[in-house]
Amino acid sequence: MANTHYISNKTLAFQELDHIINNNQPLALSEEAVANINKCREYLDNKMQTETNPIYGINTGFGSLYSVKISSEDLTTLQENLMKSHACGTGDEVPAEIVKIMLLLKIQSLSYGHSGVQLATVQRLIDLYNNNILPIVYTQGSLGASGDLSPLAHLCLPLIGEGEVFMNGNRITAKQMLTEKGWETITLKSKEGLALLNGTQFMSSYGSYILLKAKKLTQLADVVAAVSLEGFDGRIDPFNQLIHLVRPHKGQVQTAAYMVDLLKDSQLIQQPKKHVQDPYSFRCIPQVHGASKDAIDYVESVFKTEINSVTDNPNIFVEEDLIVSGGNFHGQPLALALDFLGIALAELGSISERRTYQLISGLRGLPPFLVNNPGLNSGFMIPQYTAASIVSQNKQFATPASIDSIVSSNGQEDHVSMGANAATKALKIIENLERILAIELFNAVQALEFRRPGKSSDFIENFVSDYRKVVPTVEEDRILHYDIQKSIQFLQNYTVK
Repeated sequence: MANTHYISNKTLAFQELDHIINNNQPLALSEEAVANINKCREYLDNKMQTETNPIYGINTGFGSLYSVKISSEDLTTLQENLMKSHACGTGDEVPAEIVKIMLLLKIQSLSYGHSGVQLATVQRLIDLYNNNILPIVYTQGSLGASGDLSPLAHLCLPLIGEGEVFMNGNRITAKQMLTEKGWETITLKSKEGLALLNGTQFMSSYGSYILLKAKKLTQLADVVAAVSLEGFDGRIDPFNQLIHLVRPHKGQVQTAAYMVDLLKDSQLIQQPKKHVQDPYSFRCIPQVHGASKDAIDYVESVFKTEINSVTDNPNIFVEEDLIVSGGNFHGQPLALALDFLGIALAELGSISERRTYQLISGLRGLPPFLVNNPGLNSGFMIPQYTAASIVSQNKQFATPASIDSIVSSNGQEDHVSMGANAATKALKIIENLERILAIELFNAVQALEFRRPGKSSDFIENFVSDYRKVVPTVEEDRILHYDIQKSIQFLQNYTVK
């Protein structure tokens, strides 16, 4: 197939993941992946014919029921019962974009040939992905420890004709989907249910989606901050390269250089200033934005490892003739990273709101609340309230989930990561960050109007011109909710060159 992405042992980078998703590339297994999957399954089938000892999850019960031996004639029932009994999700439905990443990452993990699944099982997951048939998955139900058991159960139920899916814009049962597509159900063999349910694909898909979004928003945060700096009649001095080379944190150095580039040849930034210093929310943009970028880079390194890993249990090593039960499904690396990611994103929102507050405070020749005839007009008084409430909510969401643990499965699973909760919180934080930045932009562009006829850089002027096509200047009080929504959509649709 043209433009097909072939699943292989080659490391999947985030740029490639972004390309696959945004270009709707179909998936296919490479010859290497097919060979790995078949070789592992053949090994396991042969092992089951000769092995009399219990092997966890293959011919035993699960969790604290590991000591219960299961007869060979019941192995398919065992795996199907596992899928059904673990589909206990509740709460909101997982966004479709994230469900699609879950499918991709589950396929990737199973393709390495250490999970013992049938080729037909992996191929059906590919069929779902390529046909944009997305299982209904719920946000609540995973402890992020024995893998994301409940979400992954819902993800994989359609393989056995259970659960629900979205297909062609409609919510239908998996049975209806199979009938419409003319597909047979997959008859699960030993270990397959466990291979499908064990894994970190719920956490890692959320993290991947947020990281891809964060890359864009961190850049937009700099652009919006540059507009605010111009609106506030700020100084260029804090972005001097010399300052940052004597404290050379990578993100700090890069942010300072980018701000200088954004403001290149600006009349406003070069004009004489009456003040000798700016508040921290302007002066420390490189230090604060840069620290968040460095944190995001660290989190990306964790997730790059994770999305290229085998995370089910037990793991099968054909060459060594070993089936080893361990804990690669435990989400602790992701839980800690997701909490760190949430904190880093929340801080970008926190400093953004402070810039908004400074802009409406009637300082440096700007009218109170950025409107003519203040008093009769409240102007931009209340958008700052909205930003402040969202920042406060983000602080609450940024409380770490990974420091919590609740014993489950009769004490067998006595430490869990709570990484799934960290994942869903981090998504709320980045959605909130987008809203906070949109409110700052709304204020910053309004402030810039009061600096006319002075001009900013060509880049900033073009950026502001594009924004003004969507959100006009506020001359007198109007319902600002619509302007905020349009500002959010503007950031979502804008691509920084």
